[in-house]
Amino acid sequence: MIPNQPHGGILINRIAEGQERERWLARAAKLPRVRLNLRQISDVEMIATGAFSPLEGFMGRADYERVLGEERLASGTVWTIPVTLAVDEETKRAVGGSEAAALTDEHDRVVAVLELHETFRYDREKEAQAVLRTTDASHPGVQYLRGAGEYCLAGPIHVLERRQNPVTENYRLDPRETRYLFAQRGWKTIVAFQTRNPVHRAHEYILKCALETVDGLLLHPLVGETRDEDIPADVRIQCYLALLGNTLPAARTIFSVYPAAMRYAGPREAIFHAIARKNYGCTHFIVGRDHAGVGNFYGPFDAQKKFFDFAPHELGITPYCFDATFYCKKCAQVASEKTCSHGPENRLTLSGTKVREMLRNGEGLPLEFTRPEVAAILEKAYRDK
Repeated sequence: MIPNQPHGGILINRIAEGQERERWLARAAKLPRVRLNLRQISDVEMIATGAFSPLEGFMGRADYERVLGEERLASGTVWTIPVTLAVDEETKRAVGGSEAAALTDEHDRVVAVLELHETFRYDREKEAQAVLRTTDASHPGVQYLRGAGEYCLAGPIHVLERRQNPVTENYRLDPRETRYLFAQRGWKTIVAFQTRNPVHRAHEYILKCALETVDGLLLHPLVGETRDEDIPADVRIQCYLALLGNTLPAARTIFSVYPAAMRYAGPREAIFHAIARKNYGCTHFIVGRDHAGVGNFYGPFDAQKKFFDFAPHELGITPYCFDATFYCKKCAQVASEKTCSHGPENRLTLSGTKVREMLRNGEGLPLEFTRPEVAAILEKAYRDK
């Protein structure tokens, strides 16, 4: 295993530039159009920048079926989440026998061209059971699949226009850019932290523990599509920035947004997130309690156990598995079962649901849970809302 090597060995780039872009733009004007939803637009960007290396486009049937059944691509490379372009019957008919299709955003702007190599029908219930481990309609991933089309368009993509988001644009670094920064700083070992929530004291504890053993940290919050009840990306970014250079060492931390959409696929998505961070150049990946989980669909440490289904050289990134952390009133600090002997009555733990409830009710967040500067941002955001 070569440290920092992209998954599959090559960092993919599917962004068309110069004359190539002009040729595809001219061709796109004559092609049938496929309107993408928010997850699909995120997937286009992740494929194009190499974050989903070795994928060069949306999966065909051979890759798709093997991912569902064996958690590998047809080539044998470990891969746990299907990345497909699902369309309905009407769109499938409109594309017809065309050799390519123009992919558009919600404003009908062409963002990419898909070379159409294959169209296949897939079983949404089968995918839900295999990937999400449930067909329960209350699971957001199941809801997505049931609202998606029943056909998949497959083939390599050429990105012509990248999506611009004024909230996240200044904080977006592509894999080739993070790799360049790591090299410039002389970092050989880099740990990535995935979050879709503001960083609280338990997170800080985990990050600082990890930083004791590596050269640098990539603080990499997901800012693609999430559930409506999740804290908005702009508020979360303010919280992360409040910690940089204050709580986290600026010289050893790089902050960048991760533009992917959540699947809420628990253990499989934890592997998926780790592989993506490997493509960004990271060597280690933090896996906390209930990573990529939702509700009670997965056990609290199922995601951590999942990493041991694969040989270390197959993944090429080392998991850092942390126990559940909490503030212990007797220890007067953040701790875990491994470092604290006091009982549950001394422990302060707040779920994301409880935090949102407190914010909605105008209650102040405890200092033991989060730092005052972060609490102030969250409380203001909920007051304004």
